[in-house]
Amino acid sequence: MAKEIERKFLVDGDGWKDGAEKGVRLRQAYLLGAPDRSARVRLFDDTRARITLKFGSGAMSRDEFEYDVPLDDALDMIDHALGHVIDKTRYRVPAGDFVWEVDVYHGDLADLVVAEVELPSETATPHLPDWLGREVTGDRRYTNQALAETGVIPEEDG
Repeated sequence: MAKEIERKFLVDGDGWKDGAEKGVRLRQAYLLGAPDRSARVRLFDDTRARITLKFGSGAMSRDEFEYDVPLDDALDMIDHALGHVIDKTRYRVPAGDFVWEVDVYHGDLADLVVAEVELPSETATPHLPDWLGREVTGDRRYTNQALAETGVIPEEDG
């Protein structure tokens, strides 16, 4: 069983672009969802696809299972999306011993840019680049599942 442990931040500015690798366009649809589990299908540059199952309600870690699926099947699955299909470009940004993934959203979510880093443990302490903004780890409103449900960028608190 795979364990996903990650921290998530809003991005403040364009400083991340200097170290970014070529982006990958992702389209993803949630097929099933509950507060403690989800099933999604994701297309990578419309050339390959994976289905992902996630279980758990922890702020930083959940059980995760991912499998390649035929592209034609994934295209059919997207027609069964709950809510909105997420469209974003993901950039990998190496920083020290960690690799940040910066998601630049498109469509109705076009002003949203989020960075996340996968960790080997919940106690790992990655270097936090200066282009990171507010941490949103554990803020359900910034999960892709919630963004797909609402189709809108969450309003800032305060």
